[in-house]
Amino acid sequence: MLATNFRRIITAALTNFWRNGLVSLATVSVMVLALFMAGSLILFQVLLSSTLDEVRDKIDVTVYFQLDAQEPDILHVKSQLEQLGEVEGVEYVSREEALRLFRERHEGNNLISSALDELGENPLGASLRIQAKDPSHYESIDAFLENGNFTGVDRVNFQQNELVFQRLTSILSAARMGGIGVSVALGAIAFLVVFNTIRLAIYTSREEIGVMRLVGASNWFVRGPFLIEGVFHGLVASLATVFIFWPITLWLGPRAQSFFGGQNLFNYYAENFFIFFLQLLAVGVVLGVLSSFIATRRYLKV
Repeated sequence: MLATNFRRIITAALTNFWRNGLVSLATVSVMVLALFMAGSLILFQVLLSSTLDEVRDKIDVTVYFQLDAQEPDILHVKSQLEQLGEVEGVEYVSREEALRLFRERHEGNNLISSALDELGENPLGASLRIQAKDPSHYESIDAFLENGNFTGVDRVNFQQNELVFQRLTSILSAARMGGIGVSVALGAIAFLVVFNTIRLAIYTSREEIGVMRLVGASNWFVRGPFLIEGVFHGLVASLATVFIFWPITLWLGPRAQSFFGGQNLFNYYAENFFIFFLQLLAVGVVLGVLSSFIATRRYLKV
């Protein structure tokens, strides 16, 4: 009996879904917009996280030494840094190595090359590049260098890199909050559209509902088709949305990666296709069922 009733509920829901074809299409279209924003938010979060991770990896603390700094003094600082638990590694760049790297970076610039040749001496000092085990440790490493009173130290570049990272984080976080706001707004619109769709379905099926009441149908048997119809709205919208993302991520993935760095969105989408679909499906079904449930509670007096 339970299986028979469930089958009848599914059949009635499909009938309502196809009977109100244009209304169902409009409902699904609005839900697609809402789910598209939700999916975009997921992908943006992936891009945000991978970009910030890459920026964190590139941020380091570089200690620049004065031109007359002695190598034993520099190696002493290096030794002290390596004893810190927060430090992953320390790379020593001598004056000669710094000049060679500088020439390689500007080998196409004849003006800089000529200026170095005319100068006749190496204008660059030695340096230590410090890589921390975690980005949060850079502040304590910087404090250690500032309070150590080490001989020959000219400056430390931590504050400059930290400012860039903080600004990037603020910009991306603001963009994420904007995406959340748009998603919530579209979700509310989709909720109202599904709500009114179910209300219209209740009105057009009022005679059938009256007959079911007369023959003693239970409350859930009467409400069931409308709730399942909400599930159909969410399912169809989720399927449409997840396949819309295929060409978008295929085109956008390499471009976003080259601009922001981080992970290729298409690779993430392809590798996590089913998880991504289940996330959209969960949002769509909850949205459809919740709005249908509220509509039936309000307009279906059984």
